[in-house]
Amino acid sequence: MKDYFEISLKINPCAIELATEVFFARFECEGVVQAEEKYKDLELIETTNNIAKGYVVMEESEFSSSQIQEIFTNAKEELKETGFSDEELGEWTISAQKVIHQDWSKKWKEHWKPTKAGEHVIICPSWEECTREKGDILITLDPGSAFGTGTHATTQLCIQAIEKYVKDGDDVADIGTGSGILAITAVKFGAQHVDAIDNDPLVIDVAKENAKINCVINKTDFACATADTLTQQYDFVCANILHNVLAEIMGDLKSIMKPQSYMVLSGILNEKAPVVLEAIEKHNLKLVETLNQDQWIAFVVQRV
Repeated sequence: MKDYFEISLKINPCAIELATEVFFARFECEGVVQAEEKYKDLELIETTNNIAKGYVVMEESEFSSSQIQEIFTNAKEELKETGFSDEELGEWTISAQKVIHQDWSKKWKEHWKPTKAGEHVIICPSWEECTREKGDILITLDPGSAFGTGTHATTQLCIQAIEKYVKDGDDVADIGTGSGILAITAVKFGAQHVDAIDNDPLVIDVAKENAKINCVINKTDFACATADTLTQQYDFVCANILHNVLAEIMGDLKSIMKPQSYMVLSGILNEKAPVVLEAIEKHNLKLVETLNQDQWIAFVVQRV
């Protein structure tokens, strides 16, 4: 029987999603605790978020702290080659310990509680009981191994834009759908249909299941694809991905926007905003609004 190990990775909090991706991509990982959080009345009141804890399964004979450290060191160097700095990523040093055998795929859920992710949006884990006030929209979610719990600033900035710009009857594209949270939110705010894509085939089934839970599966299509494969034009586009990818595919994103339509671009560290702004200007998109939260920024643009 394989053993369970808790790997603690010291990071800059803004790099938490990048670290999470490494855990799932490089290890047999059953869950990642992104932050130790305390909530009161749906509001986050305290967090410790400079340590990512991954719970991985491996043979004890194969366990080596130095080899695990090498994996994360190499991953960090790969990220630096795409434009991230040491300051943005943090140390990426690890400590590891063997832990008592238990179902860590369930254990990590203890750290995720209902969250107010927008002015009228409550994200509720599927294993929690949630209440809402009049006018609130409740989204039930189980992210599995996919990105998108509604607690991260990049997701919440997109939700804010969806609340403001998506209209009844809109056709929407969700680029980098992850858990499907933004596609589901768009339907809840009136979208008649959402095409949601991701380049990770493992998240598609997760997103479909979440759409079923929220009774919007008939208005959503999920596929493993990239923006350049879409042939339709949309009233609203949501792209929550890395800044360098946004800049690289800005032309593809513009091509799927209807004239006068809106798009929210998120996943951008404050320091990387100029990279995305340059691409926005290059492709003659109009900057309509800038949204900020913590160390993250999102741009709402319009095709004119």
